[in-house]
Amino acid sequence: MFSGAQVSLYPMSDDFVGIIIGALEALDPWRDRLRLETDSLSTLMVGPPEVLFPAMRDLFCAAARTGVHTTMHATVSRGCPGEPDDPICTPRAGQPRNLPLADRVALGRDAVAAAPRLKQDIAAQLSLYPLGVGHHMDEIYGCIAFLKDSGTFDRSKNFCTALRGDAGPVFETLSQAFTGFGAEAGHLAMDVTVSANSPSAR
Repeated sequence: MFSGAQVSLYPMSDDFVGIIIGALEALDPWRDRLRLETDSLSTLMVGPPEVLFPAMRDLFCAAARTGVHTTMHATVSRGCPGEPDDPICTPRAGQPRNLPLADRVALGRDAVAAAPRLKQDIAAQLSLYPLGVGHHMDEIYGCIAFLKDSGTFDRSKNFCTALRGDAGPVFETLSQAFTGFGAEAGHLAMDVTVSANSPSAR
């Protein structure tokens, strides 16, 4: 099943070019398991979710560790009927989505609790869009229940849910939301914005 993300990184600095180029080195451990294509708008990252989210995490944290206000926006998708299957996207055996919602919530929560701590505080917001699912609101409400129980939940917002915490658990929360909800063979999209070192008052 095709899975990937269009990712854009925005360091709020006059040296944004240097910060972005330096941050790209954080993708080196993942390059053999991803297909990367960059243009003037974003970078396409194609690969299985268990590689995709840690790679995005490492890219973002490398830029955020410079101390400048940094944001990243990603549109993440799996199962798009308009995209051909790509062998690089074959996931490892993971959480089956035919489990009851309550079990998926519990498994997702356990995965977040086991995520590594990276000593980088971040904020994030996400919106989940299960497409082609007859009971799509059940999946959305199940995902919201997971987010509230994840340990990274900050607050509900209009059109999205906000998260906050260490980058390790927050990105694992995003990964579990992406892989644990929606039809197993269906199309699902997720809109994500991540921020660190913001001058805005918490």
